[in-house]
Amino acid sequence: MASQLHEEQQITRPKAIKVDSVETWDLYVSQASNQGCPIIAHFTASWCMPSVVMNSFFEEIASEYSDVLFLAVDVDEVKEVATRLEIMAMPTFLLMREGATVEKLVGANPEEIRKRIEGFVQSIRVDVA
Repeated sequence: MASQLHEEQQITRPKAIKVDSVETWDLYVSQASNQGCPIIAHFTASWCMPSVVMNSFFEEIASEYSDVLFLAVDVDEVKEVATRLEIMAMPTFLLMREGATVEKLVGANPEEIRKRIEGFVQSIRVDVA
């Protein structure tokens, strides 16, 4: 019964993790770096309609890559992280490896973002293999 409940919780758990503080951001980035896990971060804002529209896309693509950490950051809630990473427009997607930004994608273009994420993940898988 307990394992069944645990499985149900995993199924309903969002794949993208909402970052609610600088400390949370630093913790996830540090842990992912230590484990060699790539990060894809979505910087969003509740007042930005293109960002809001991209939220469901981000959740969908996050469910496709279990070996990548997906972080969602509301720039108004975690301003310090957005400032530190020079996020100037929403939505912005950062593809990160070992704590460093590999690529920055600005705008709500699901097809292009999907293509870049696929290429990014493939390049990491090749490096690891």
